[in-house]
Amino acid sequence: MNDTPRPIHAAGCVLWRRAPGTGALEVCLVHRPRYDDWSHPKGKLKRGESALAAAVREVREETGHAADPGAELPTLRYPVDGRPKQVRYWAAEAVSGAFVPSSEVDRVLWLPPAKARARLTHPRDRGLLDALTQRLEHH
Repeated sequence: MNDTPRPIHAAGCVLWRRAPGTGALEVCLVHRPRYDDWSHPKGKLKRGESALAAAVREVREETGHAADPGAELPTLRYPVDGRPKQVRYWAAEAVSGAFVPSSEVDRVLWLPPAKARARLTHPRDRGLLDALTQRLEHH
Protein backbone atom coordinates (compact mmCIF):
# COMPACT_ATOMS: atom_id res chain seq x y z
CA MET A 1 0.00 0.00 0.00
CA ASN A 2 1.36 3.40 -1.02
CA ASP A 3 0.72 6.14 1.54
CA THR A 4 2.51 8.84 -0.45
CA PRO A 5 -0.04 11.53 -1.31
CA ARG A 6 -0.50 12.15 -5.01
CA PRO A 7 1.16 15.36 -6.14
CA ILE A 8 -0.89 18.37 -7.14
CA HIS A 9 -0.01 19.42 -10.70
CA ALA A 10 -0.41 23.07 -11.60
CA ALA A 11 0.94 25.50 -14.17
CA GLY A 12 1.22 29.22 -14.67
CA CYS A 13 3.03 32.05 -16.38
CA VAL A 14 5.17 34.98 -15.48
CA LEU A 15 3.14 37.36 -17.62
CA TRP A 16 5.03 40.34 -19.02
CA ARG A 17 4.59 43.29 -21.36
CA ARG A 18 6.39 46.40 -22.47
CA ALA A 19 4.95 49.45 -20.73
CA PRO A 20 2.97 51.75 -23.00
CA GLY A 21 5.04 54.82 -23.74
CA THR A 22 8.33 53.83 -22.13
CA GLY A 23 8.82 50.27 -23.39
CA ALA A 24 10.04 49.27 -19.91
CA LEU A 25 9.47 45.68 -18.81
CA GLU A 26 6.41 45.14 -16.60
CA VAL A 27 5.24 41.93 -14.92
CA CYS A 28 1.63 41.11 -14.01
CA LEU A 29 0.86 39.98 -10.47
CA VAL A 30 -2.55 38.73 -9.34
CA HIS A 31 -4.17 39.26 -5.94
CA ARG A 32 -6.20 36.31 -4.65
CA PRO A 33 -8.59 37.46 -1.91
CA ARG A 34 -9.04 33.88 -0.64
CA TYR A 35 -5.36 33.79 0.37
CA ASP A 36 -4.77 37.57 0.47
CA ASP A 37 -1.58 37.07 -1.50
CA TRP A 38 0.17 38.43 -4.58
CA SER A 39 1.47 35.83 -7.00
CA HIS A 40 1.93 34.89 -10.63
CA PRO A 41 -1.20 33.59 -12.39
CA LYS A 42 -1.41 29.82 -12.01
CA GLY A 43 -3.81 26.98 -11.37
CA LYS A 44 -4.37 23.25 -11.32
CA LEU A 45 -4.37 21.18 -14.48
CA LYS A 46 -7.71 19.80 -15.64
CA ARG A 47 -7.90 16.10 -16.47
CA GLY A 48 -6.07 15.41 -19.73
CA GLU A 49 -4.84 19.01 -20.04
CA SER A 50 -1.18 19.70 -20.80
CA ALA A 51 0.76 21.93 -18.43
CA LEU A 52 1.28 24.59 -21.11
CA ALA A 53 -2.42 24.63 -22.05
CA ALA A 54 -3.32 24.97 -18.35
CA ALA A 55 -0.84 27.84 -17.92
CA VAL A 56 -2.30 29.80 -20.84
CA ARG A 57 -5.88 29.07 -19.69
CA GLU A 58 -5.13 30.20 -16.14
CA VAL A 59 -3.59 33.46 -17.39
CA ARG A 60 -6.74 34.20 -19.41
CA GLU A 61 -9.04 33.27 -16.50
CA GLU A 62 -7.12 35.22 -13.86
CA THR A 63 -5.87 38.26 -15.81
CA GLY A 64 -8.20 38.52 -18.82
CA HIS A 65 -5.17 38.52 -21.12
CA ALA A 66 -4.21 36.22 -23.95
CA ALA A 67 -0.63 35.01 -23.44
CA ASP A 68 2.04 34.20 -26.00
CA PRO A 69 4.16 31.63 -24.13
CA GLY A 70 7.91 31.54 -24.60
CA ALA A 71 10.64 29.83 -22.63
CA GLU A 72 9.83 27.45 -19.80
CA LEU A 73 10.97 28.80 -16.45
CA PRO A 74 11.99 26.82 -13.34
CA THR A 75 9.40 24.45 -11.88
CA LEU A 76 8.44 25.19 -8.27
CA ARG A 77 7.86 22.33 -5.83
CA TYR A 78 6.45 22.85 -2.33
CA PRO A 79 4.04 21.15 0.07
CA VAL A 80 0.38 22.18 0.37
CA ASP A 81 -1.62 20.65 3.24
CA GLY A 82 0.79 17.71 3.40
CA ARG A 83 0.70 17.03 -0.35
CA PRO A 84 3.53 17.78 -2.75
CA LYS A 85 2.68 20.47 -5.30
CA GLN A 86 4.52 20.97 -8.58
CA VAL A 87 3.95 24.14 -10.61
CA ARG A 88 5.46 24.49 -14.09
CA TYR A 89 5.89 28.05 -15.35
CA TRP A 90 6.50 29.75 -18.66
CA ALA A 91 7.51 33.26 -19.60
CA ALA A 92 4.54 34.67 -21.52
CA GLU A 93 3.97 37.98 -23.21
CA ALA A 94 0.55 39.56 -22.75
CA VAL A 95 -0.78 40.10 -26.28
CA SER A 96 -4.35 41.34 -25.77
CA GLY A 97 -7.14 41.52 -23.26
CA ALA A 98 -8.33 43.41 -20.22
CA PHE A 99 -8.68 42.48 -16.57
CA VAL A 100 -12.13 41.89 -15.09
CA PRO A 101 -12.24 41.31 -11.30
CA SER A 102 -13.65 37.99 -10.07
CA SER A 103 -14.05 36.13 -6.79
CA GLU A 104 -10.78 34.28 -7.53
CA VAL A 105 -8.69 37.33 -8.50
CA ASP A 106 -9.86 40.78 -7.45
CA ARG A 107 -6.84 42.87 -8.54
CA VAL A 108 -3.89 42.77 -10.89
CA LEU A 109 -0.83 44.98 -10.92
CA TRP A 110 1.64 45.63 -13.73
CA LEU A 111 4.96 46.41 -12.07
CA PRO A 112 8.63 46.72 -12.99
CA PRO A 113 10.48 43.53 -11.93
CA ALA A 114 12.06 45.10 -8.81
CA LYS A 115 8.68 46.33 -7.53
CA ALA A 116 7.03 43.02 -8.44
CA ARG A 117 9.75 41.19 -6.45
CA ALA A 118 8.96 43.30 -3.38
CA ARG A 119 5.19 42.79 -3.77
CA LEU A 120 5.23 38.99 -4.19
CA THR A 121 3.96 37.31 -1.03
CA HIS A 122 5.93 34.05 -1.32
CA PRO A 123 9.74 34.21 -1.57
CA ARG A 124 9.72 31.10 -3.80
CA ASP A 125 8.02 33.15 -6.55
CA ARG A 126 10.88 35.67 -6.74
CA GLY A 127 13.29 33.35 -8.54
CA LEU A 128 10.83 33.20 -11.43
CA LEU A 129 11.24 36.96 -11.93
CA ASP A 130 15.02 36.53 -12.07
CA ALA A 131 14.67 33.73 -14.61
CA LEU A 132 12.34 35.88 -16.73
CA THR A 133 14.56 38.95 -16.75
CA GLN A 134 17.64 36.85 -17.59
CA ARG A 135 15.81 35.26 -20.54
CA LEU A 136 14.53 38.59 -21.88
CA GLU A 137 17.92 40.30 -21.53
CA HIS A 138 19.58 37.61 -23.63
CA HIS A 139 17.13 37.79 -26.54
